[in-house]
Amino acid sequence: MASVVSPAPTRRGSAILKPLGASLAPLLIALVLGAIVLAIAGHNPLDVYRLLFVESFGSTKRIASTLAAATPLIFTGLATAIAFRTGAFNVGVEGCVNVGGLAAAFVGFTFISLSGFVLLPMAILASMLAGALWMLVPALLKSRLDVDEVVTTLMLNFIAISLTAWLVNGPLLAPGAANSATPMIDQAARLPKLMRGSTLNAGFLIALACIVLYWLWGKWAALGFETRIAGMNARFATATGLNVPGLVFRMMILSGVIGGLAGGAHALGTVFRYVSGFSPGYGFVGIAVALLGRGNAWGMLLAAILFGALATSGATIQLFSNVPIEIVNILQGMVMIFAVARLGKLWKRRAA
Repeated sequence: MASVVSPAPTRRGSAILKPLGASLAPLLIALVLGAIVLAIAGHNPLDVYRLLFVESFGSTKRIASTLAAATPLIFTGLATAIAFRTGAFNVGVEGCVNVGGLAAAFVGFTFISLSGFVLLPMAILASMLAGALWMLVPALLKSRLDVDEVVTTLMLNFIAISLTAWLVNGPLLAPGAANSATPMIDQAARLPKLMRGSTLNAGFLIALACIVLYWLWGKWAALGFETRIAGMNARFATATGLNVPGLVFRMMILSGVIGGLAGGAHALGTVFRYVSGFSPGYGFVGIAVALLGRGNAWGMLLAAILFGALATSGATIQLFSNVPIEIVNILQGMVMIFAVARLGKLWKRRAA
């Protein structure tokens, strides 16, 4: 009598491999196209990729630099993914990074009489509050009046950058400073270093904690399940009794909180002040991180490390080869393009 083999293991394996393949596909396509660009430019793709890997992960200090560069991207990827869960396309995390960084720096150089046990948490909370307040208006407009959040959050990015630039060149300009920068924050307000001689600091541990909390929240919390249902089908969620506008409002505010925390961690752990050009587009790269990771906590962590590796290796590759930095930028841009290739499905779901 022939035995019947259960297909359950195959289904379980497929359930694991399919999301993994969906996350790796954009990277593999970008690497192939990047190799073509490198070959046309007269470079050996294998040698360039080997050099990129060595400069990103070739030693303990290089790994620390990569993780430090990935830290703000973990925050911004999370901030973007949290809004995505309810179907809200928040592109305003960049503004939250800037206002959050300025708020943290302001507390750090103003209340210097406080002890570190008070000053550092106070500065972190200030960055989170600033990010939440910055998202308040678009969250209200989206949840109450169904105003397109893409437009409102995008415009608020430009307002945030201009507002912080005015403040750092005017009322908050450091005395005697020739460039657009606030005073340095007090030593007590700085995040501890995790490795001597590197920029890796406790902000990375905070980012990891946020990743774990996001994973637990999405897997076990009722609110995590509700936001997922609302994002997949808002009409069905409403029919089951869920308050979809309320969920959208809360998730956009939470997205602002995490975005502000990204700026606070960057100011308190790396820059130690707020300067003009504080964020080199962390909020926008966070969109690619969220999409490349497919909203999965661990996928976004790996995606952030990937972009952190490209950032650190791209800055040093010119010292050891004749490969221009523009090649690395092209590779990063192609990863972003293929990472957001599924964006059309989000728009179709929202339209439906």
